[in-house]
Amino acid sequence: MNSGHQHRVFGRRAQEHILILASGDKVRHMTVRPWMAALAFCFVGVFSIGYLLATSYLVLRDDLIGATMARQARMQHDYEDRIAALRSQVDRITSRQLLDQQVVEDKVDKLMEQQMALTSRHGKLDNLLDRAESSGLTEKDGALPALSSPVQSFAPDIKDKRASLTGGLEAIERQLASGAPADATPDNSTLAYVPSAETVGDRADRIFSKVTLSLKDVEQDQRNRVEQLTSDAGHAASAIETVLTRFKIPVPEETAAARQEEESAIGGPYLEPESNDDFNNSLAALDGALTRLEAVRSTAESLPFRNPAIGKEVTSPFGNRRDPFLGRLALHSGIDFRFSPGERIRPTAPGKVIAAGWTGGYGNMVEVDHGNGISTRYGHMSQVMVKVGDTVGRNDVIGLAGSTGRSTGTHLHYEVRQNGQAVDPVYFMNAGLKLATYIK
Repeated sequence: MNSGHQHRVFGRRAQEHILILASGDKVRHMTVRPWMAALAFCFVGVFSIGYLLATSYLVLRDDLIGATMARQARMQHDYEDRIAALRSQVDRITSRQLLDQQVVEDKVDKLMEQQMALTSRHGKLDNLLDRAESSGLTEKDGALPALSSPVQSFAPDIKDKRASLTGGLEAIERQLASGAPADATPDNSTLAYVPSAETVGDRADRIFSKVTLSLKDVEQDQRNRVEQLTSDAGHAASAIETVLTRFKIPVPEETAAARQEEESAIGGPYLEPESNDDFNNSLAALDGALTRLEAVRSTAESLPFRNPAIGKEVTSPFGNRRDPFLGRLALHSGIDFRFSPGERIRPTAPGKVIAAGWTGGYGNMVEVDHGNGISTRYGHMSQVMVKVGDTVGRNDVIGLAGSTGRSTGTHLHYEVRQNGQAVDPVYFMNAGLKLATYIK
């Protein structure tokens, strides 16, 4: 029984649904299958969802369009801000490059001016150095710091300097290159405010400052040396003047008189004065000191301050002595030096021959006038080699040693006379030892 009941329940086939359609005399029927119902349900569901979405879009369309437009506007503003920041950076870089170019150009101008000033000063110093060298104050080589023109390593040629500024900048870049400016790649929010690294102008300021200090050191060395030469020239002139004053030799004042004469006849158009800096004043002071030294040195070199017989034995000094022929006390008006027969005799200073030949007890004698009332006599020569009126120098031979006149043997009688009076030649020779470093 149970078996029959189960057979009826599970074994019964489900009845199909039939859809009948009647239209007038026509009757149609359609069997509705399950899959068709599922398909119709899905179609209705999809249509409903689409309808709901379309309705929602129509209701919310304005808000969506507004949000999209706002988003697009924000994106556009962001791009515009970025472009503006990039333009600002480009303008800032361009302005900085122009400023760096102007800074470099100004620095080059200043360095060229300093170089030209130092070159001009060095040209003025050449003449003073020659004069100082001839005065025995210094040797020209190494006397003053030479101008090594460090500016030429940084500055372009002075001709067409502005036209070739680009090349000058490239040259400066090569000298100053310690690193290139940093390439800033910031984000959009900090693009216009990123501090740049050291630029060409900054490095130019730093390097040009070093060059300027170097030039100032050269200038200071030159100034110190000029001041030292001025001081040395003043001391030397004072030392020579002291010796000249001791011998009652007038100190030369021809220079001052010549200047007064020049100032009494002057004129010309008015022009702006040159820069009256300390260096030019020091050059003027050195020029005055050298002029003074040259004047007194020339006077000293014209006087008989040298020894006429260096290394020779003195056989009879100046002063009272027993006369070798009369045997009684007599004044010896000079100094006798032992010489070999025929040995050459030279004057102790340049001058003009005012006597040459046999002169009484002097035998063969030569007298040379040195100016300022001072003359020297050279006696007992075996032969006189000059004549009256000749101008002789220190290295000229005026005669040969002998034993003529009142002489007991071959020797040189050397005599110095001042204003016609015989003076001890030792005084002049001792003074010559003190002036040895100042006169030739």
